[in-house]
Amino acid sequence: MYQYTDFDRRFVRQRAAQFRDQLERNLAGTLGDDEFRALRLQNGWYIQRHAPMLRVAVPYGALSSRQLRQLARIAREYDVVADGPFQGQGGYGHFTTRQNLQYNWIPLVKSADVMDLLADVDMHGIQTSGNCIRNITSDAFAGIAPDELVDPRPYAEIMRQWSTLHPEFAHLPRKFKIAISGAAEDRAAIGWHDIGLQLKKNAAGEVGFQVFVGGGMGRTPIPGVEIGAFVPWQQILVYIEAIVRIYNLAGRRDNLYKARIKILVKAEGRKFIDAVNEEFARILADDPAGHEQLIPQAELDRVAACFVAPAGVRAEPAAPPDASDPAFARWLARNVHGHRLSGYRAVTLSLKRVGIAPGDASADVMDTAAALADRFSHGELRVSHRQNLVLPWVREAELAELFQAARAAGFATPNAGLLTDQIACPGGDFCALANARSLPLAAEIAERYQDIDELEDLGEIDLHISGCINSCGHHHSGHIGVLGVDKDGAEWYQLTLGGSDGSTLSGATVAGKVIGPSFAADEIADAVDAVIETFKRERWSGEHFIDTVRRLGLDPFKTAANAVRVSTAKA
Repeated sequence: MYQYTDFDRRFVRQRAAQFRDQLERNLAGTLGDDEFRALRLQNGWYIQRHAPMLRVAVPYGALSSRQLRQLARIAREYDVVADGPFQGQGGYGHFTTRQNLQYNWIPLVKSADVMDLLADVDMHGIQTSGNCIRNITSDAFAGIAPDELVDPRPYAEIMRQWSTLHPEFAHLPRKFKIAISGAAEDRAAIGWHDIGLQLKKNAAGEVGFQVFVGGGMGRTPIPGVEIGAFVPWQQILVYIEAIVRIYNLAGRRDNLYKARIKILVKAEGRKFIDAVNEEFARILADDPAGHEQLIPQAELDRVAACFVAPAGVRAEPAAPPDASDPAFARWLARNVHGHRLSGYRAVTLSLKRVGIAPGDASADVMDTAAALADRFSHGELRVSHRQNLVLPWVREAELAELFQAARAAGFATPNAGLLTDQIACPGGDFCALANARSLPLAAEIAERYQDIDELEDLGEIDLHISGCINSCGHHHSGHIGVLGVDKDGAEWYQLTLGGSDGSTLSGATVAGKVIGPSFAADEIADAVDAVIETFKRERWSGEHFIDTVRRLGLDPFKTAANAVRVSTAKA
């Protein structure tokens, strides 16, 4: 993991002190709410449906056990509703699809105290909101995946430092998201980001980036398009600067819904690409020696030195565990992943359990996960795009022991990649923007599909649920996607099929297509069931859900789902 320097720590503490001063002036009435709003958003503080929400940055998903314990402490001591209609709520954090953590119940009057606690463990909420470059995300298996070509973490960290409080890009037309992958398989959904970066090596073994731009979900889902086939790593910050600068100059500010870079790229096409490349060339020409603009080898080496295997970790003879216990064998097959080092594995700690919202973790759960990280993974964890936690440094010889500990703690649900390993945003239960609730549907699906044999028989299915068109639940990229919509104040849901996130199973980045009119809240789970039953009836032997949808088209699934609406109306 990246190790904060004295400069880094001073920077974060100064930011926390600045926020405390702003908060105190706001509470005293000398700093108006409108002025304070922009300042608190820049530090990750929203005002949501019922209470403030804090989004904490977890850069490229990397967490230490010490940091996770501090997050648990904040949940336990600050994310608590002491009185009023929501008394007893809180005490947990929510891990998001963009590798952040959110709290839903921290009183604003205590927000500065929380910022100080985060700074104590080298964490913050800087640029987790606002029209700026947000948290840089990456592969949860970065640095350990067998198919990795180049470790993306040093580059992600350099980009994080470069983009933090960048004076030119603090007030962009809209929020701006960057994802980076260094593996053969895209596990970071780079095609769905404003800038997607794929690390490559050319024939000479030199490292560079394939650059995609203009991806995004929301009201207009558009996959990113390639803008640079191979940008040398030394020049990548210049290239990103050129992209964001052109967007900052030409992006729309008159229409909130058309302000994302994807709209600009779609509207201007080749003109946008040419403008970026011209700006890129101009920046390089202004600094031909690269003293100011290029990433120095020494800086890459400094940062990369933080991203090495923990002390004592080295390749050792493979030690496949005894998988005679069926429950253990199932967990090995689902939640245990390959590793670049012989004798080691990465392990998913599932946060998808009946009665718990996808991605939620109570203070006790976070403490337990931290303890497992200390015991089995050298104190390191990762937050995955799928809203789970990952232990990256587990010895094969200790997998059986970890399984028993994880099962006792509720982390061993063997459903990674299956239907109940859902992605879901907090939805209308918390978010002020949501049109409908996500969590009750996620809970109902989890209840209906508890038979692990049935789940295994269905195979890998990505079910993604969003409470509104902003797509925080990434419904567009789900093999099955659900979008909450509002009809005259009532909750309704659109059902989409055939989306993909760019992974090997899902194939090229594609937005799912809506099947039919929306479903009422008491119909949508049955509509999902009808889609699943159609797949079971029509699939070929060994065929994945996404492949069956592509082979048959939408009509059989649409007919089955619409029959649910008809039967409900008759009832």
